[in-house]
Amino acid sequence: MRAYLRKLYEAAGALGGLFMILLLVFVLYSVGPGVGLWLEQQVGLPNPFNYVARSADEFAGYAMLASAFLAMASTFGRGEHIRVTLFLQRLRGRARRYAELWCLALGSLLAGYLAWFSVRLCYVSWQLNDVSTGLIAVPLWIPQLGMAIGAVVLAIAVVEQLVVVAMGGPLMEEPSGEEAMHIER
Repeated sequence: MRAYLRKLYEAAGALGGLFMILLLVFVLYSVGPGVGLWLEQQVGLPNPFNYVARSADEFAGYAMLASAFLAMASTFGRGEHIRVTLFLQRLRGRARRYAELWCLALGSLLAGYLAWFSVRLCYVSWQLNDVSTGLIAVPLWIPQLGMAIGAVVLAIAVVEQLVVVAMGGPLMEEPSGEEAMHIER
């Protein structure tokens, strides 16, 4: 079962990466006219980007939302989320396990609430046929779907880790060695 869940987390992370690439495309598309205008004014070259980037910033925001939420479970599963372990790293043995269980239980509640709220928000937007106010009217449930899916997958990942630790499995690992040095920089 855990192997399938890992594949789910990695698939969501890969989809988040695709949305990150899409974010780059929208940003480059939106700055094209400005770069062309600058080339025309400063260098005297004709403007190769003679278009108006309508709603590109709005779509970039949608892509950023989807990329952030879809990648959360993959990041959590690898132990790469920012964790404040100042207190936990001082604990050993049974005290450390209980503290990890408490943190994971609280995280499960919060991730579950986020997932519930995100799915509900997406459903209400679909039910009301809510659309964006930009130049291109986009049904809001479409960009909210990335947030809802990412939040649900994150909730599954946190609950899975809670179950693993509660059943005596390994604790959440902190980055070690070269990874920790890379994070500190």
